[in-house]
Amino acid sequence: MTGTVYLIGAGPGAPDLLTLRAARVLERADIVFHDALVHPETLALAVRAEKVETGKRSGRRSTAQKFINKRLIDAARKHDVVVRLKGGDPMLFGRVQEEIEALRAGHIPFQIVPGVTAASAAAAQIGVSLTRRGLSRHVTFVTPRAAPEEPANDWAASVLAADTAVIYMGAGLAQSIADTLIARGKPADTPVGLVEDASLPGSRVRYGMLRDLAPMAALCGAGPAVIILGDVLRETMQQDAVESLVFARLPHRARA
Repeated sequence: MTGTVYLIGAGPGAPDLLTLRAARVLERADIVFHDALVHPETLALAVRAEKVETGKRSGRRSTAQKFINKRLIDAARKHDVVVRLKGGDPMLFGRVQEEIEALRAGHIPFQIVPGVTAASAAAAQIGVSLTRRGLSRHVTFVTPRAAPEEPANDWAASVLAADTAVIYMGAGLAQSIADTLIARGKPADTPVGLVEDASLPGSRVRYGMLRDLAPMAALCGAGPAVIILGDVLRETMQQDAVESLVFARLPHRARA
């Protein structure tokens, strides 16, 4: 007999964006293998579980995927409820398919619990719908990052074909992203929003044009960031500029 492995999305960061199903599984968990950026309050729901960090950070050295796969299989042969807790939604840029295939090969039962992805959290935070009637009917989620063993990743083709694009794990490649898209025909004045630590109290939002992406990204801290690209941002950017101008003109006492 073996236990069940639950591949759970922890959401974009804020613990209260965790789904009810995820919370209930965590309460029953015997062991939790979690990403590096999962909120401590989310982990605290697993009150009786052993917690093992399998840190994965974009562009940084992290736990080998094959080793994680083996740990999940070994744990399922010892425990009833095994959780693999991933940031965002496990089905988006989470390498979950490799874990699914390993579990199937090991004849380990598993269930997938979706989570709120960073694109949804970022759009909600800035109050901009990624789709909009008459303006944005095509949305693409991409990442320019690829492992050395992966085939060529033509992420730019998807961005160029979409009305709105959300770029994951792109802040560290901002200059390359801007140069590539502009060279392939994307207007340099395409609106861009960069949301760091979406859904968390310390989140930071910056707006600019595609040509400004690199200096915008240079101001980011250590938190994960997503890039939103498209005309759906234009009105919000204009309103934000007006509000900033009004604030700058207020007397010092009126700002308090």
